[in-house]
Amino acid sequence: MDLDVFVAAHQAQWARLEQLLGRGRHLTGAEADELVALYQRTSTHLSLIQSSAPDPMLTGRLTQLVARARATVTGTRRASWRDAARFFTAGFPAAVYRSRRWWIPTALLSTALGILIGWWIATHPEVQGAIAAPDHLKELTRPGGQYETYYSSHPAASFAAQVWTNNAQAAAVCLVLGAFLGLPVLWILFLNMANLGVGIGLMTSAGRLDVFLGLILPHGLLELTAVFVAAGTGLRLGWTVIDPGPRTRRAALAERGRAALGMAIGLAVVLFLSGLIEGFVTPSGLPTWARIGIGVAAEAAFLVYVFVLGGRASREGDVGDVEEADRTATLPTAA
Repeated sequence: MDLDVFVAAHQAQWARLEQLLGRGRHLTGAEADELVALYQRTSTHLSLIQSSAPDPMLTGRLTQLVARARATVTGTRRASWRDAARFFTAGFPAAVYRSRRWWIPTALLSTALGILIGWWIATHPEVQGAIAAPDHLKELTRPGGQYETYYSSHPAASFAAQVWTNNAQAAAVCLVLGAFLGLPVLWILFLNMANLGVGIGLMTSAGRLDVFLGLILPHGLLELTAVFVAAGTGLRLGWTVIDPGPRTRRAALAERGRAALGMAIGLAVVLFLSGLIEGFVTPSGLPTWARIGIGVAAEAAFLVYVFVLGGRASREGDVGDVEEADRTATLPTAA
């Protein structure tokens, strides 16, 4: 494409679009129609220049012109409480629901790995000896030892805030680093399951597995589910790099990346709730059955939220992405 000829042929249209944009809201009906038509043509011109004869200065000028025209045509929209309500009642649960084929297997396999590590440690004294000295292991697992006092060693509010911050960071890392083919996600999952397996193994060897489960289950059910959702979504994002499907890799990553970032916000709220349980319920004086019952109820509520609200929103076409008007425009591609 001869860029000089192209510019000469369409310069008048770009100048006319700039003229119409300069009038602000004082446009007649005919001028508004003209503005829309020129916006569409200029968008096409920009795409052609970017693909055939990229020129930094011209591309920058037309990009700014198209952005101004788009803002005028579509109007500006501010986030509102309605957007937040839609996110938590449709967008977030739909995104979690649609990624269920990734996070459910992730949860099952990870849990099996944690149990296997726990069994291996519990049945092999030499492995326990490699973890820590016998006196230290006894201090960890004895009644009133470090495993039990861990949840009550700090004020509940500050402990809950610390737990929430750490878990939210881990979930966000899983979501963001999933684009690196999912490899960092697998490592984070392994570390989490290894820590869980060590606790299971050591407390089982001390004959106190019931105490350990009574401490871990109240908050652990919801907390681990959130981590599994983040990890599964991160792995899905990593697989999109390999196999984007019928869309371009850029378009597929953009959609699932936006959904993943939205899920980071939703999972932060879920982990905040699990942090409250860990800070105020786990170390409380409630009977073990009551503490576990609260954890089971929180987990059940989350699953109902995902599979009922999220399933319904997904069937209505919600993919957990931002509103269509807020997405970057894309050119049509051949199937």
